[in-house]
Amino acid sequence: MSTRVEMITEFYGKCDEDSRLKRSRRGQMEYFITMEYIHRFAGKGTKLLEVGAGTGRYSIALAKEGMDVTAVELVESNLAVLKENGAGNANLTAYQGDALDLSRFETDTFDVTLMFGPMYHLYEKEDVDKAIDEAVRVTKKGGVILFAFLSVYGIMFANYLEGNWAIGEEENFTPDYRTRHFKEQMFTGYDISEFEALFAEKPVEWITTAGTDSILESVQAKPDFLITDEDFEACKKWHLAFAEKRELLGSTNHLLYICRKK
Repeated sequence: MSTRVEMITEFYGKCDEDSRLKRSRRGQMEYFITMEYIHRFAGKGTKLLEVGAGTGRYSIALAKEGMDVTAVELVESNLAVLKENGAGNANLTAYQGDALDLSRFETDTFDVTLMFGPMYHLYEKEDVDKAIDEAVRVTKKGGVILFAFLSVYGIMFANYLEGNWAIGEEENFTPDYRTRHFKEQMFTGYDISEFEALFAEKPVEWITTAGTDSILESVQAKPDFLITDEDFEACKKWHLAFAEKRELLGSTNHLLYICRKK
């Protein structure tokens, strides 16, 4: 049976991760909302770590803004693209590494830490706790950490309304409707309160939880889906205004849990 690392490496080796945040309205919305939240806590001169940096969409942009960015990416093919696209930027340093082991970095090093990919692909409670603990450890006291995660309900709405609902239920829920987490899912989703509860005993203070892509992943596959550039600009601003609405969080696919290290 493939290990978690082997499975993730194979998956991302076959997909175009570099264009994910550009090629669809859903991806464009996620990028816009996420950058808005990053900029609330980071600016020029911020010492920032991104773990699970992918091909560097965030890391490279933030380094160009004058932040001191360190990017860590597990998948070699993603890291190669990141290094190529970020070549010549003195504000950017990139390493291959796993969210479960950030031992190359000392405790209390970064002003802001981004954990934008790893929580999608961690299934065992021990690994989830380790990733959270490592992100908290390397962040300075008073620093801010942004964790991206997936809504299990968003996963269902986006992927299992095409005659395959029963399969989705079996993959994501127990018979009594508790969420399931196992690596063969590839992408694991959470109930919002369930994810927030992971931090109950951690040395952090919750700031907010926000949705980053609304229902767009569910609706953009419809053949008659159309939104003009003008309307999309208005839609982005609207979604930003309501990104933290609790009643909307379950319908979005991608979310941010934002906290401050005590």
